[in-house]
Amino acid sequence: MCHAAQEMPLLLPYARGPEMAPRRLLGARLLLMLPLLCPPPAPTRAHRFSAPNTTLHHLALAPGQGALYVGAVNRLFQLSPELQLESVAITGPVLDSPDCVPFRDPAECPQARLTDNTNQLLLVSGRARELVACGQVRQGVCEKRRLEDVAELLYRAEDPGDGQFVAANTLGVPTVGLVVSGPDQDLLLVARGLAGKLSAGVPPLTVRQLAGPQPFSSEGLGRLVVGDLSDYNNSYVAALANAQSAYFVFRRRGDRAQAEYRSYVARVCLRDANLYSYVEVPLSCRGHGLVQAAALAPGALLGAFAAGLRGVQAALCAFPLAELDASMERARRLCYTAGGRGPSGTEEATVEYGVTSRCVTLPSDSPESYPCGDEHTPSPIAGHQPVEAGPLLQLKHSISAVAALQADGHTIAFLGDVRGQLHKVFLNGTQGQVYHSQQVGTPGSAISPDLLVDSSGNHLYVLTSQQVARVPVAACPQLLDCSSCLQAQDPLCGWCVLQGRCTRKSQCRRATQPNQWLWTYEDSLCLHIQNVLPAHHPRQEQGQVTLLVPRLPTLAMDEYFHCAFGNYDSLAHVEGPQVACVTPPQDQLPLNPPGTDHITLPLALMFEDVPVAATNFSFYDCSAVTALEAAAPCRACVGSLWRCHWCPQSSHCVYGEHCPEGERTIYSTQEGLPASYHCWLELPGQLQRLPASLEEVAGDSGLIHCQAQQFQPSMVQQELPVPIYVTRGEGQRLDNAHSLHVTLYDCAVGHPDCSHCQAANGSLGCLWCSHGQPACRYGPLCPPGAVEPLCPTPRIETVEPLTGPPEGGLVLTIQGSNLGRDFADVQDAVSVAGWPCRPEPSLYRISTRIVCVTSPAPNRTMGPIQVAIKGRPPGISTQYFTYQDPVLLSLSPQRGPQAGGTQLTIHGQRLQTGGNISAFVGSQPCPIQEPVCPEAIVCHTMPQASPGDAVVRVVFGQAQRLLLASPFHYTANPQLVAAEPSVSFRGGGRLIRVRGTGLDVVQQPLLSVWLEISERAAVKLQSQDPTPRSSCEAPAAAPQACTQLERGWLQCSSVCSINSSTLLLCRSPAVPDTASPRRVFFSLDNVHVDFASASGGQDFLYQPNPRLAPLHHEGGSTRPYRLKPGHILDVEGEGLNLAISKEEVRVHIGDSECLVKTLTLTHLYCEPPPQVPQPSNGTLLQFVVQMGNVRLVLGPVQYEAEPVLSAFPVEAQVGLGVGAALLITAVLLLTLMYRHKSKQAMRDYQKVLMQLENLEIGVGDQCRKEFTDLMTEMTDLSSDLEASGIPFVDYRTYVERVLFPGRNSGTLQPAVEGPGEEGRRAPVHQGLMQLSNLLNSKLFLLTLIHTLEGQPSFSQRDRCHVASLLSLALHSKLEYLTEIMRTLLSDLASHYVRKNPKLMLRRTETMAEKLLTNWVSICLYAFLREVAGEPMYMLLRAIQYQVDKGPVDAVTGKAKRTLNDSRLLREDVEFRALTLMVLASPGPGGPSRSNTALHIPTRVFDTDTITQVKEKVLDQIYKGTPFSQRPSAHALDLEWRSGLAGHLTLSDEDVTSVTQNRWKRLNTLQHYKVPDGATVRLIPQLHNGGGIISQSLAPSCPSGENTPMLEDSEEGGVRLWHLVKAPEEPEAAKARRSSLRDRERERARAKAIPEIYLTRLLSMKGTLQKFVDDAFQAILSVNRPVPIAVKYLFDFLDELAEKHSIEDPETLHIWKTNSLLLRFWVNTLKNPQLIFDVRVSDNVDAVLAVIAQTFMDSCTVSEHKVGRDSPVNKLLYAREIPRYKQMVERYYSDIRQSPPASYQEMNSALTELSGNYTSAPHCLQALQELYTHIHRYYDQIIGALEEDPVGQKMQLACRLQQIAALVENKVTEL
Repeated sequence: MCHAAQEMPLLLPYARGPEMAPRRLLGARLLLMLPLLCPPPAPTRAHRFSAPNTTLHHLALAPGQGALYVGAVNRLFQLSPELQLESVAITGPVLDSPDCVPFRDPAECPQARLTDNTNQLLLVSGRARELVACGQVRQGVCEKRRLEDVAELLYRAEDPGDGQFVAANTLGVPTVGLVVSGPDQDLLLVARGLAGKLSAGVPPLTVRQLAGPQPFSSEGLGRLVVGDLSDYNNSYVAALANAQSAYFVFRRRGDRAQAEYRSYVARVCLRDANLYSYVEVPLSCRGHGLVQAAALAPGALLGAFAAGLRGVQAALCAFPLAELDASMERARRLCYTAGGRGPSGTEEATVEYGVTSRCVTLPSDSPESYPCGDEHTPSPIAGHQPVEAGPLLQLKHSISAVAALQADGHTIAFLGDVRGQLHKVFLNGTQGQVYHSQQVGTPGSAISPDLLVDSSGNHLYVLTSQQVARVPVAACPQLLDCSSCLQAQDPLCGWCVLQGRCTRKSQCRRATQPNQWLWTYEDSLCLHIQNVLPAHHPRQEQGQVTLLVPRLPTLAMDEYFHCAFGNYDSLAHVEGPQVACVTPPQDQLPLNPPGTDHITLPLALMFEDVPVAATNFSFYDCSAVTALEAAAPCRACVGSLWRCHWCPQSSHCVYGEHCPEGERTIYSTQEGLPASYHCWLELPGQLQRLPASLEEVAGDSGLIHCQAQQFQPSMVQQELPVPIYVTRGEGQRLDNAHSLHVTLYDCAVGHPDCSHCQAANGSLGCLWCSHGQPACRYGPLCPPGAVEPLCPTPRIETVEPLTGPPEGGLVLTIQGSNLGRDFADVQDAVSVAGWPCRPEPSLYRISTRIVCVTSPAPNRTMGPIQVAIKGRPPGISTQYFTYQDPVLLSLSPQRGPQAGGTQLTIHGQRLQTGGNISAFVGSQPCPIQEPVCPEAIVCHTMPQASPGDAVVRVVFGQAQRLLLASPFHYTANPQLVAAEPSVSFRGGGRLIRVRGTGLDVVQQPLLSVWLEISERAAVKLQSQDPTPRSSCEAPAAAPQACTQLERGWLQCSSVCSINSSTLLLCRSPAVPDTASPRRVFFSLDNVHVDFASASGGQDFLYQPNPRLAPLHHEGGSTRPYRLKPGHILDVEGEGLNLAISKEEVRVHIGDSECLVKTLTLTHLYCEPPPQVPQPSNGTLLQFVVQMGNVRLVLGPVQYEAEPVLSAFPVEAQVGLGVGAALLITAVLLLTLMYRHKSKQAMRDYQKVLMQLENLEIGVGDQCRKEFTDLMTEMTDLSSDLEASGIPFVDYRTYVERVLFPGRNSGTLQPAVEGPGEEGRRAPVHQGLMQLSNLLNSKLFLLTLIHTLEGQPSFSQRDRCHVASLLSLALHSKLEYLTEIMRTLLSDLASHYVRKNPKLMLRRTETMAEKLLTNWVSICLYAFLREVAGEPMYMLLRAIQYQVDKGPVDAVTGKAKRTLNDSRLLREDVEFRALTLMVLASPGPGGPSRSNTALHIPTRVFDTDTITQVKEKVLDQIYKGTPFSQRPSAHALDLEWRSGLAGHLTLSDEDVTSVTQNRWKRLNTLQHYKVPDGATVRLIPQLHNGGGIISQSLAPSCPSGENTPMLEDSEEGGVRLWHLVKAPEEPEAAKARRSSLRDRERERARAKAIPEIYLTRLLSMKGTLQKFVDDAFQAILSVNRPVPIAVKYLFDFLDELAEKHSIEDPETLHIWKTNSLLLRFWVNTLKNPQLIFDVRVSDNVDAVLAVIAQTFMDSCTVSEHKVGRDSPVNKLLYAREIPRYKQMVERYYSDIRQSPPASYQEMNSALTELSGNYTSAPHCLQALQELYTHIHRYYDQIIGALEEDPVGQKMQLACRLQQIAALVENKVTEL
């Protein structure tokens, strides 16, 4: 809109020189008026295109070539850049219906009708050279056309699926989109509103592919999944993109309850094809509501807003992209790392659109690590804090289109409105200025949002429903002179000085140089000649003229200006702004026009042919002056305008200084003053010259009068002092006696109303002027009749407060205008409701504010406020003041803790009385929480010294009211006694039960946590308001979740609910991932209790939030997971049960619950509802897991329908079956061929099982024969056992072997006393007894254990050793030891639950685990002897018998019969069985020298070494004798007797041994040619002195079989061998054979077992199978009563799991397996010497290892599968392990179902066990060794005892010091 510049005059009074005249105002003035800002634009020819009877909808521009594409109803047009029609494509009408999916046969859609195809989306894919056009018909599917010719169709889906529905199929529902260039192909981003029912499931934002087999499909790409589309019906305005991001601007209702629409902008990374990076924030253009159109400008998002949906006033707002992105990044960071909570605790970001995902607490670097999001990051994110901007510009009509252009460093916005007008706006800083408006098309036809700027930036394409117009961006060439160029105020146009035309800056060659290109916003004046000296010149004389041209451009050295006097050119000499030119000679001047005395020529300063500046210059002729006035030539001469002088003698009028010499000169009146005078004002940025005149006074003095002038300075201010000086003549400056200033002032500034104006300094002459717009003006500027001597009636705008007590004394504030010129005007002028109100002088503000104090008045008096100033009508307020009597009625609550903090609500009537209200409870103030409501005042009590009643008092100004009827009662402070659980996820929301007393008096209990944050928040956090309220009607809001504390700490809180006076229910607060919890406490109003104090010392712990994998790992979160009815859902994750129990987890599928059955660390099992649930929102069933506040959406679920079987005839079934069989066979063959590799493992597994079965069948006969022989042997063994019994070790030996494995028996024998130590025995014994007593203190023992385990140098071996020492020392107090073990295991469980509960008891790394091992071993000794011992011993003997039935290599240790493939003798060795007759004494015990000896047959092999023969002979002689009571084979020699005198001592090595090539073979019976039936005898070795060792306590040396003689037996380079030679390898190879590669090769060779060797293993396995089954059955059977210790232990583990909310059966299974089966039974199976007094050879040990491994595999819960690369032991028992697994499961199940073990029964059993070990010396030795460890960490243990307050009371440290004094003879300060 064009308008004149606002008149803002600054008036200049005259100033004087050395002697100033009295100050007065001059009437003369000059007014400089700016020209109109908007001159009429020059007519511009616009190219136009229109199509008759066709409505145009969309416009697209091809990059580069500039072709234009128009989407219309039933048409697509292709236009040239000049809007010439190039091609047309017909797109409709189409037979269609919005209620039908796209169809081929019209019969599929009977309701189909011919439907116009309105173009909904038109985009260009530059890479593929394709045009994407999406119409309204066929559910909004799209098609691709060739850019060069739109008539050529490239792609259209013939049978599109719902995944290809793109555009909205409803008119009025906008669809916007972008084509985004990806690394390989272009992608399509489409946003649309809610449309018809068939496409209602299409998400509002999708990423779609443009290439591939299914163009326009979003399969595998991002989709903005919405829970309920009706709640999120986005109305999209624009889709925009820059180099990094795409922005979508839209509007919608904020939520279900919000009726108002709001504006939003969403952002997505361009390289994010999954929409993980989606973030949206609200937009707010202050004072305006809804965004109508948007565009991207450089560095900003431009949005056109209207006041409402039908708003007629529009505004343009600019949102800086940096600020917009920062807001989105903040929302993303909060949702990634802080659960969406800001530093103040308020929820500033959420996951929007009704999805089940939630903001999480990922690591603090997640936003940087995933700048565009990822699968695990929350999405879509919505920030709550709006991005605000003030309007740059306001227009009267709604804006429908926005475009922006940056050119020449300036930003131009193009706005199209709903009436068809195009506005060009210059965006200059924070202001926008419309500099040009024009009508485009038919008036009233709105401009389409597709407002496009061509690639050159020179033209704008404007689309309306009827036409396309091409409008120039700038019309610079049409502005022909400098004035019109600058006055057009087009920021793209400027005057190119040296080219002499209006151009774009880029078109002016020297635009970057100063003063070369004049821009209207910097240079308001064109280049002009400011002054010419002399102003005119006599034509008779050729002279020099000086031009003053400010801001003259600088030329190059070889360039010049010249002056043009008409047609005469003169070279110009330039010095700064002064240009000197020589005037033309007289003969070059044209003649004077007739009747004139001068000629005026144009004087132009030229550059080449371009005039730079011009003026008029006159050449005068003095002689012609007199010719014009012949009657008075002298007067005419001297009175002319020129410097002509009269020469009276010659009667000539001449120019120059004087007449010819000797002749008197009558000078011109122009020389009447010696010189001209000027006043100069040094204004800011410019120098202003004013004409001046000299007034002579008496003497030599004079007055210089400066002519008055009106100025328009750049700055608006009330007064402006500026320096002034005076010049005379051509520039002679008069000296100032001192610094002279003149003050310019503006009456309008600072005087907004009449009162201010009249109160101004009278000397200024400011008057209130009603002329035009009433304002304060300088007197001479106001017409005489417009001066207002009296101000208007006072106007009262606001009054606060509007109520007051009848007692008066209320301070009332009245604001308005014209409220008096000074206080005297209002001193007695104010009345309130008819009663006087006394003004306060100190608070009075001229004209604008009166503060007065009310006087008393009757109650219920009501009336307006009146200000009556003398001489004027009174001003009466529209607001009424009421005198009202406030009444207090009641309190709620009526009691609270004496610590204060209770939110007290005082109920009453008319409580909103006055503005200064305060409350008191007793003598203590009660700070009021705003706002005060008419019927309620809310305040917070302060602490009280003691409990009791206190009267509530409220003060209203100077009046007070008491509530005597119901005083407030202070109660004792609440107490907390228990709080559990004590762990939560960081997301919070876990229910904490808090027990205590007096809890119901707490108004608002909070559970809070203090956090130390790594970095300070960038924004200032608001202080916490307990219950902030915005209005009286609004309920009190919840406290902020997190608030900032000092030192950079953060406090996060959650509100607890009061269940009763003894129970609080709290939810754990959510804490950010980047913060470290430092204190967790309860805030009970003003009472603060640490969580540890309330929970009995248990600190509250935060665990990382759980992570769950999507249900569909391959298809992403959008692909439905197919669920079969009745199946259990297994969801994988991490850290699932660290801080929650299964009962607390809520899983929903749609609107139904999925019942959680088991929750482990890494798995969640839930039972889905049997019936298909209803979707909670949208069309898909979402699987949602809720763990406290942590909400995880794992994707959609789709139920698979169960097949319905129908009854068919038998014949049909047979035929169908045969056909199906043939079809299935063919399909299976094809499938197997196609998926050969993927099914390889399964085929191998089946193949291996089949091979094993065939092999076992093949060796079945051999196994039966072997088994028959073995059973015969076992029968003989059983008969022997009936006589001798099973050789169990005694209990003492068993305990010592279990507690101290690997150590010889008798390890704990008392130390031998040295000489002189007899005297120390008693005090040491006394000290150890005191230590034994001190161990009975649970606190001491636990402190000791924790302290020792906390020492870095306390190794795992030390832990096990100390635990065994404690077990031995406390063996007599097993009940106490059990209690200690339970406590330690509970602590251990708490530790592992926070990490991974499945790892608990996996190893023996802590003293608790070793104590458990010892405890189980002690408690199961009786079960071993009575139940499991016999089958285990029979298994051991069966293994020994089977191994001995084949040869065994004494050097390599390999045997022909074994279960262990690494111990298998693979070579075929020929051997022959021999029976030797062994001479033995008839007595019990061994060899004898008596002649009466028994002949005992012994079965051996001729390949046995002599040591092997001795072992077998000893086994036969000492059958039934414990191994510890047998002599060692190394202490005896074997003597062969042949006849009466033939005695030969046999040995492994002697002089007869065969040595070849450095290989020495061990001697065998075959070497000595010992025949079958030979007689042998064992005799003592000679070097043993002839003694017979018959009672060796333990084997001093292992047997040869136990120690294979591989490399250690090398002597002198000779290597030993027995049956086979060990592989020979060079030394270098030996050094490398332990390398990884060699080990892998050996492992590969070991796996490649030929069938013949596998047959041997299977034969051995089949023979032993019964004994293995019997042993496993004895261990896992519940036919007999389960040992009470096992039941007690399993019940305790169940209790631990329940305590820690672990219901995962897998975790419980692992705990029980680790604590019993693996910890005890596997160890016993592998080490039978723990329970039996037997010799276990290496080969037997290898077989037991395979059986033990099979037992371990049976205990695992993982699926057992074998393949070609599986270990041989797994192959051997592949068929049995599933059966064993069932036995384990049944064992656990039966124990769980058995009656619980009572505490009394367990204690009775423990008491009985306690007396089994009564070795006092061993206990003392255990105490002695235990003290050694205590001594090692003595100081740390003492320190820990002294730090414990209970330990201090019990003097535990002192008692330990006493023990140290006795044991070590220490002197301590006791």
